[in-house]
Amino acid sequence: MTRGGQRFEIHPVTPQVRLVERAGRVLVDHGVIVIPTDTCYAFVALPGSRQALDRIAQLKAMNPDKKLFSLIVPDLSDVATYALVDTHAYRILKRYLPGPYTFVLPATREVPRILLAKRKTIGLRVPDNAVCRAVAAAAGGALLATTVRLPGDDLPLADPDEIESRVGHAVDLFLDGGWGGVEPSTVVELAEGGVELIREGAGDPAPFA
Repeated sequence: MTRGGQRFEIHPVTPQVRLVERAGRVLVDHGVIVIPTDTCYAFVALPGSRQALDRIAQLKAMNPDKKLFSLIVPDLSDVATYALVDTHAYRILKRYLPGPYTFVLPATREVPRILLAKRKTIGLRVPDNAVCRAVAAAAGGALLATTVRLPGDDLPLADPDEIESRVGHAVDLFLDGGWGGVEPSTVVELAEGGVELIREGAGDPAPFA
């Protein structure tokens, strides 16, 4: 796929179907795109695409084997496809999703091995953002995702013009949903009936502290 993707303004509440479908096609072709979420802008790709994962890792100067990626899924009902969810975990997920949280759960066999660390857990998100949820559905049900924060930067990129200037040449599509946030999701691990706050972020950490 040709690098140097186009930038399209997308409606943050009622995203244009043609743009969502275009994003889905780019992702299925192992492309890398930038989309808004309910926290920060994110690089996204198909979960099983090693080619796309390596491109994102190169952009962020990160080791792709560090497993620093999460999955975005369109709806709470999709979480169980990729994670083992017991009754305790489900009650928490139902209360806080969609929202600015990443929940770390035991992974199912549907999660590509390239995304799994030794503990075989996966971070899952159902963002409160219509664009990324629609794109996830168009791409087949899940997106590999990581925040658009570049080496040497203290904060994620939030200005669409700066995103286009700094990474537009290296991705295949940029869906511009306006200014983004600079605070990533709050990360909570749910395992064996326990709750552990891993990272404080945009979601209120108080219930998990």
